[in-house]
Amino acid sequence: MSSLYAIAIGSNRPHGRFGRPAGVVEAAIARLEGEFGLFDASPVILNPAHGGAGRDFANSVALVESALDPPEMLRRLKAIERGFGRRPGRRWGARVLDLDLVLWSGGRWRSRGLTVPHPALARRAFVLQPLAAIAPGWRALGPLTVRHLAHRLARRAPRG
Repeated sequence: MSSLYAIAIGSNRPHGRFGRPAGVVEAAIARLEGEFGLFDASPVILNPAHGGAGRDFANSVALVESALDPPEMLRRLKAIERGFGRRPGRRWGARVLDLDLVLWSGGRWRSRGLTVPHPALARRAFVLQPLAAIAPGWRALGPLTVRHLAHRLARRAPRG
């Protein structure tokens, strides 16, 4: 039986083959499409870096279909990151590709090293904004949809 996954995609380092971070994100979407059934993908957005990562990020969210369970999906995502040249390093450091499993149509999942929905989902505009563009009605946290979470976060954001 196939499940739907929301995969957050981010890059803030150029890649020798794919160029700037936005190109890396586009290439990652293509890779996800080739490896899984791509249901949809948001436009790529540019965001300021958080937590000492240095350079600004390009971000997107892809919805993919797969029969894999969440731990196996996470293993496959980490293999794709390594294929793009991601190496272990600082937790909040610059990275060529970051793939996070943020939602799963099977509901909640908790195991060692993996919690779905992603524990920081409600605080990450760089995930909620693109996710709301393609799956606004997805119930992410109990009765709260992605649209609700994005709206709440936008109301809390400081106005410039």
